[in-house]
Amino acid sequence: MRYDLNLLPVFITLMEERNVTRAAARLGITQPALSNALSRLRLTMQDQLFIRARYGIEPTEMARDLAPVVAAALAQIDELVMRQQAFDPAKAERLVTVAANSYVEFGLIPAIVAKLGAVAPGIRLRLMPYGSDLAETGVISGTTEMVFGRIVGAPDNLVVQHLMDDGLACVVRADHPEVGDKLTRAQYERLKHVNVMPPGRLRAGLYQKLEREGLKREVVVSVTHFLAVPELIAVTDYCTMLPRLICRHLARDPRLKVLKAPVDLGTFPVEMAWHVRYRNDPAHRWLRALIVKVAKEVGGVTAA
Repeated sequence: MRYDLNLLPVFITLMEERNVTRAAARLGITQPALSNALSRLRLTMQDQLFIRARYGIEPTEMARDLAPVVAAALAQIDELVMRQQAFDPAKAERLVTVAANSYVEFGLIPAIVAKLGAVAPGIRLRLMPYGSDLAETGVISGTTEMVFGRIVGAPDNLVVQHLMDDGLACVVRADHPEVGDKLTRAQYERLKHVNVMPPGRLRAGLYQKLEREGLKREVVVSVTHFLAVPELIAVTDYCTMLPRLICRHLARDPRLKVLKAPVDLGTFPVEMAWHVRYRNDPAHRWLRALIVKVAKEVGGVTAA
């Protein structure tokens, strides 16, 4: 029996998204085109594969059985093809989908993009959010090529690489009436705080460290992204505690000053992960090496 291999990525994307609209957007095709592909899949497999549900679609039992087999087959095909490909970064044209948490998107991605612009201008990045669920990023199936952040509980088909470690520092406005060049524990606990609600792993890690040190704080504002912090701190007497890499960016703002945290709260790792199908992809290998180099140059506390 002959199979249309173009239908297999459609099947995997539908399995991950469980939503026709989102799947079409991820694949870069129209909804009618995806519906047509699904009809051909159903005809080939002699099964509905997906049925309507309250908030999208749900796979049938046959679809659930097929998913790991199809994902493994795609990985093997990709690996065989990629081994034969030469790669010239200066001439390469490629769109790379990556998932990153807000810390990496703010602190590391700009440096990566700048480096790519200088040595591989044809490589473009498409960013997707990464909170704490790897499955939602598409990296487990390989439709998303890389994920950045804190990688916990990675399945066997993901390769995880440590990029660097970072620590924490505090930020107040430059002319703060109570804080000079040093922030004491008493001052920290007396001040009101702006809290950034980062992805789950970073947030949980910070809370655990504060609790372990017995460091108290009164949070009066919680925001969802680091970009909201400078304006809040610049016009108030509030304090915030952020990763040092983020603080390094904020230190360029003359309205702000970065200070050492009143207690040592340790470090946290920044990692990169990718599907095993990309292990021998020349372009992917080159990009991974560039990212490792950028991470060392940008640095946190230490870089590996």
